[in-house]
Amino acid sequence: MADPEIIIESYNKNWPLAFTQEKALLVKILAPWSTGNIEHVGSTSVPDLPAKPIIDIMVGVESLPQSLDAIPILEQNGYCYYPYKSDVMHWFCKPSPEVRTHHVHLVPFESPLWQERIGFREILRKDSKIRQEYAQLKYQLAERFPTDREQYTQNKWPFIQRVLQGA
Repeated sequence: MADPEIIIESYNKNWPLAFTQEKALLVKILAPWSTGNIEHVGSTSVPDLPAKPIIDIMVGVESLPQSLDAIPILEQNGYCYYPYKSDVMHWFCKPSPEVRTHHVHLVPFESPLWQERIGFREILRKDSKIRQEYAQLKYQLAERFPTDREQYTQNKWPFIQRVLQGA
């Protein structure tokens, strides 16, 4: 079965509120495992950036083995767990793989992945030129890979690396 079509929407001023609401739930249910911040990441966290309308949330944990017991707790609260990139994070989507409103990433706090995601978000928030280039790339990739999320994501990586290396 192919992934649902990748749809890029104009920035929605309600995305930060959707994050704040979900964060309130996550603070409660993930308290035993959360050792760092709970951050709004991904394109919905950047004002004026078009995005897939999925709220990406990164939760800082001590380690991946230490946070394994959080998996059933998130599943009991409507998240679907997938061992995607399980060497660097625990990844979840909600409410289903076909219809996604939220992604949660349990990531070791201050790890390289943590630093990359926060760093890239901050660059996009501050630099309108890079933000515009990234938006154009996202539209191009969504057109090129309309139902292949993995290719869409992988083909953004060279741009992200270049931006991070130039920071």
